[in-house]
Amino acid sequence: MDQLFLFNEAEDGVDEKSLEAKGQDKITVPSYTRKKHGRKRLSEDIPRKEVIHDLDDDEKQCPCCGKDLPHIGEEVTEELDIIPQQIIVNKHIKKKYGPCNCDDFLAEEIPEIKTTKVPERFIPGSIATPGLISYSIVSKFCDALPFYRQAKIYSRFGVDISRATLCNWSLLAAEKCTGLLKVLEETILSGSVVRMDETTVQVLREDDKKPESKSYMWVTYGYGNNDQPLLLYQYHPARSSDVPKKLLGHYSGFVQTDGYNGYNFDDSSYKGMVTHVGCLAHVRRKFEKAYKANKKSKCAHAAIKYIRDIYNIERDQRERKLMPDEFVRKRKEKIEPLLDKFYNWLCEQKKSILPRSLSGEAVSYTFNEWGKVISYLGHHLLTPDNNKIENSIRPFVIGRKNWLFSNTPRGAHSSACFYSLIESAKAN
Repeated sequence: MDQLFLFNEAEDGVDEKSLEAKGQDKITVPSYTRKKHGRKRLSEDIPRKEVIHDLDDDEKQCPCCGKDLPHIGEEVTEELDIIPQQIIVNKHIKKKYGPCNCDDFLAEEIPEIKTTKVPERFIPGSIATPGLISYSIVSKFCDALPFYRQAKIYSRFGVDISRATLCNWSLLAAEKCTGLLKVLEETILSGSVVRMDETTVQVLREDDKKPESKSYMWVTYGYGNNDQPLLLYQYHPARSSDVPKKLLGHYSGFVQTDGYNGYNFDDSSYKGMVTHVGCLAHVRRKFEKAYKANKKSKCAHAAIKYIRDIYNIERDQRERKLMPDEFVRKRKEKIEPLLDKFYNWLCEQKKSILPRSLSGEAVSYTFNEWGKVISYLGHHLLTPDNNKIENSIRPFVIGRKNWLFSNTPRGAHSSACFYSLIESAKAN
């Protein structure tokens, strides 16, 4: 019988006091709200069509006395349906009226035929309504559906609209939005904070440039009334430092960019007007690259922790929904001591770290950008990084993978126009 206790040696050998002490140790697990699984409810904004299922009249009667059974309620379930898009033709019929047969009418020499005026078309001579043109533009610049695919879709409905025709509608529509873009640009540059970034675009037919050469789409992210975000896309064939200066004009305020040397606001033309703000995310990427190359890098690990703490403070202060002035003051109180500690740590690292190592390059980059990186503390609309505008460029990059290139500079300017309007609308 004693052999049965062989498997209980561990339990039998444990001191009862140690068990009692171990039972006193408590591990507190933070509570959390469990997300409810299952299908989301359909939005109440979607139109409803009621389909009523009812018994026949004879089935509603009691089988015993023949009276109608009382209605005690109903069970409602919903299913989602779609009505495929429809193409219709607006047939404009202009009524014409001829001369009256009376003697007075003939004597007055009034024009014999009278007819009403038809509203002027959005594009004179075109068969397209503003609704069709808008649908085509949104399909390309919002849903990344190129014109040649749209032409195939229209052909399934028995309508022959070529890719060239869709392109022409887009170009003409963009030219009609010139005044609106001017207002958008003036509104952005009248604010106190703008963000800037750029990405490549290929234009095949451009003077003095090879078809395979790179051109650029420059993006400016600013704010309108009530701090509403606005975006302005502008095409330019070059990436030189003259471009942002030309785009900004006589702007005065904060400009947040990445570390590209083309964003140079230190010369006399901008002295005292522009406060250049850097991007902490680019600093973090440098240290993350060093950490991925060497997981044992204490330098990279410590820098990433400093940056993580800065972001945590930023998030906590944002969640408090403070007024702008109070937010700026509270954020400075919380973050400036941490930034000072981070900077002192960087100074110590620079003395001992190898300059050509990945961590050394990250430290040097941070030193070079430090004055610009900490400038974000001066305004409530500024954040530690330039990620907002980088996220705004993503729709253009996704679209570029589908339509690949612009044929002419005119087409590139047209694309910039519609991305400006669509992305500004999406941001609000």
